[in-house]
Amino acid sequence: MSENKIAIIGLGYVGLPLAVEFGKKVHTIGFDINQLRIDELKNGYDRTLEVDSENLSSSTRLSFTCKLDEIKEANIFIVTVPTPIDKNNRPDLTPLLKASETVGKVLKKGDIVIYESTVYPGCTEDDCVPILEKFSGLKFNTDFYCGYSPERINPGDKVHTVTKILKITSGSTPEVAEKVNQLYSSIITAGTYKAASIKVAEAAKVIENCQRDINIAFVNELALIFDKMNIDTLEVLQAAGTKWNFLHFRPGLVGGHCIGVDPYYLTHKAEEIGYHSQVILAGRKINDNMGAFIANKIVKLLIKKGAKVNNANALVLGITFKENCPDIRNSKVIDIIDELKEFGINVHVFDPMADKHEVKKEYGIDMIDRPEGKYEAIILAVSHKEFEQLNLKEFSNSTSVVYDVKSILDKSLIDARL
Repeated sequence: MSENKIAIIGLGYVGLPLAVEFGKKVHTIGFDINQLRIDELKNGYDRTLEVDSENLSSSTRLSFTCKLDEIKEANIFIVTVPTPIDKNNRPDLTPLLKASETVGKVLKKGDIVIYESTVYPGCTEDDCVPILEKFSGLKFNTDFYCGYSPERINPGDKVHTVTKILKITSGSTPEVAEKVNQLYSSIITAGTYKAASIKVAEAAKVIENCQRDINIAFVNELALIFDKMNIDTLEVLQAAGTKWNFLHFRPGLVGGHCIGVDPYYLTHKAEEIGYHSQVILAGRKINDNMGAFIANKIVKLLIKKGAKVNNANALVLGITFKENCPDIRNSKVIDIIDELKEFGINVHVFDPMADKHEVKKEYGIDMIDRPEGKYEAIILAVSHKEFEQLNLKEFSNSTSVVYDVKSILDKSLIDARL
């Protein structure tokens, strides 16, 4: 470990916590193309809120840069960039391939490149390695080597942090696999699991999120069925949950940059080899339609109460993709908002966790500083801790509809929940 110099490519929710932990042990360089991000980190501020200033300062062997020349000295490169989808739900490998190009320009004989980004099986060796070879002029598994160790970061989770989550590792040769495993073992207190190959590690990661997506889709479909039967889904799940082997999933919006995205990577690869997914894509279709279902339910409740719909005011509490996290990427709350607007409803969005400028840039929404006045509809979309202090009665009247997407409010305070 003492001879290694590590460069972390991409300093988001995954890369930064990893860089901080390695930086406590060995010479580590955090690289990101965003100069503002680098400046903030140098000043001890992490806008993702994953790492506090005290933890940042404790990583005494960590430096930050956006200059390519400053990562040349590294002999291990760890790529932690996003792997999004495009508007047609197809994998967008642009960040990954650009990062590979960056690493290829500084790659030397004997170096190891480890990928952590979630991809489909075969992506590392079939898509990334050729880029590394092209820009380095070196030959794979002769001059340089690769590893794959999928990230398992849970944004906003202060209990299951990077060192406390068991890490899958793999390498392009048995010797490199062992080196990669030992590297991560030096910081991961929860332990490591050495997969049989890079493709196995890639597949293991992508099915983790597919499995969760399908399980949530199942309870979302139950919510759709029970809504028509006028049965409370949460009460059904609580009753069924008394069985020892019942799986405890809750209905909800499935967004973010993992669960709502990764299944499309696997189904894309499956289609390339001639298999058309049925279960995985069916689950995706159900989950992607939940925002529209919620909005339509709210409109029906407004009509039933005799409240106006056109030009009504609705308060949406939360725009991030999950609770107690500032990340707004692929938030499915926007589906509720867009559908409500289709009915002529004025939507006011309040989220103290989200950055106003990012929300404006991503979704074209001007968030309010605080709720004021009365609203015909109030939607608790994200269960931030800050919302626990809100008195919803202050913003509602006798015909207001209160919808609890997260099913955390007392049943007596709401008109419906998912």
